[in-house]
Amino acid sequence: MLETLVTSKTRIKLLLKFFLNAQTKSYLRSLEGEFGESTNAIRLELNKFEEAGMLKADVKGNKKVYQANTKHPLFEDIHNIIKKYIGIDRVIEQIIGKVGQLQKVYLIGEYAKGVDSGIIDFLLVGKQFNHEYIANMTSIAERKVERKIRFLFMDPEEFVGQVPTAEAGLLLWEN
Repeated sequence: MLETLVTSKTRIKLLLKFFLNAQTKSYLRSLEGEFGESTNAIRLELNKFEEAGMLKADVKGNKKVYQANTKHPLFEDIHNIIKKYIGIDRVIEQIIGKVGQLQKVYLIGEYAKGVDSGIIDFLLVGKQFNHEYIANMTSIAERKVERKIRFLFMDPEEFVGQVPTAEAGLLLWEN
């Protein structure tokens, strides 16, 4: 779907990297290693995003560190499009209904860092999880989003002091 609208694979990777989790920061050389692409292709796209005001950059030492500009008028729209592209919205809709006494849902793992790994990891915080329901809904959601889905379950008492860092976890839902 997104590939139809955005023809540059580098641009799609950058959108995922910076607009799924706005706390994600990165610099050119780390993106080169992560994407497996030339610095020139990445630099061109970064410059376009920066010129459009969609990314902001800070110089730290000899590195230019990029991050999404959450104040940009299109930030929320792009963020929502990226969530829909990955299928996070559909997964949340599928599991929240009868999952148990759910308090919070976090996106963790590679997708929380903006890396399209093909495996979506969620942290569910709550009690009395209906594992059979979750398993059934997970298989349905996996077919819809065409990605593997994994869950980590945590009791609220266990969770105290375990809040994922901004770069490692993204709060998606809270009761």
